[in-house]
Amino acid sequence: MSARLSPAEVAERSERVAPRLREHLPPTPFVRYGAFSDELDAEVLVKCEHLQRTGSFKARGSMAKILTLTDAQRHAGVVTASTGNHGLGVGNALATLGGHGIVYLPENASPSKVAALRRLGLELRAEGNDSGVLEPKARAYAAEHDLVYVPPYNDPDVIAGQGTVAVEILEQLDGMPLDAVVVAVGGGGLISGVAAVLKKHLPDIRVYGAQPALDDAMSASVRAGEIVQVDAAETLSDGTAGSVEPGSVTFDLCRQLVDDWVVVGEDAIRSALAMVIDTEHQLIEGSAALAFAAARERRTELAGKRVAVVSCGANISAATLATVVNTTD
Repeated sequence: MSARLSPAEVAERSERVAPRLREHLPPTPFVRYGAFSDELDAEVLVKCEHLQRTGSFKARGSMAKILTLTDAQRHAGVVTASTGNHGLGVGNALATLGGHGIVYLPENASPSKVAALRRLGLELRAEGNDSGVLEPKARAYAAEHDLVYVPPYNDPDVIAGQGTVAVEILEQLDGMPLDAVVVAVGGGGLISGVAAVLKKHLPDIRVYGAQPALDDAMSASVRAGEIVQVDAAETLSDGTAGSVEPGSVTFDLCRQLVDDWVVVGEDAIRSALAMVIDTEHQLIEGSAALAFAAARERRTELAGKRVAVVSCGANISAATLATVVNTTD
């Protein structure tokens, strides 16, 4: 996928698909987090995609894409590559609409996500530890067997599905202003969809993209002016891990729509995760904590403003959670 996709087209697609998704995925809460608002001296409203079906916003893009397929295509089998959450979204869509799925996933994928994928009846194939390796293998297998490949982010329908997060935010704001939004970024599908929809209706909103310092492929690519590879290491934000696919439509969208990149260290991610558990008693995963940590990094400029934080997922294993709890002061 290398054709350009305009923000206006993304917003239009998201608004068009939103009613169809709502038939299968109910809206998630958009609520004020009081303690975090006090800490930032801001009005922080959290879009709780960690309460989404499958525990992640990825259910949206997967459903949007699979809704475009015929019964024959779904039952022949669809193929995807995923660190876990996108695969869960594909599995949920197939369980809802009918069909068979094959998921290429990294060998170091979260055990809790792997177990959930198996429960959905998906066929799993572990191949390496980088989406830059997984995605070409998955695409090649799909092409060889004449099956549909469902990209985790590099697809107009998938991006449009993620953009329905912002369609709901606008409805839930009910006319209130919104100054900024903070979104965790991996391949860029979520922030592309969210930013396109919000900037269509709130052109002055400031969009912050959050990436872990140990795996910041998209922000590094934007800085370089072209898609680049980074020397990535394992991060608590495993849901954003992996390189950006060459020619991804999300690259240009991120260049156009993201106003500021916030690169966050592991200690800050751990601290933010613990903060949400301690103050809101909500379970989130590392990639969701990444967005909270990024908001903390920009607290000075966010003070006094109304800010949305997209809490993108909750799929964290007990072992990882125990490590976070035991290493956070």
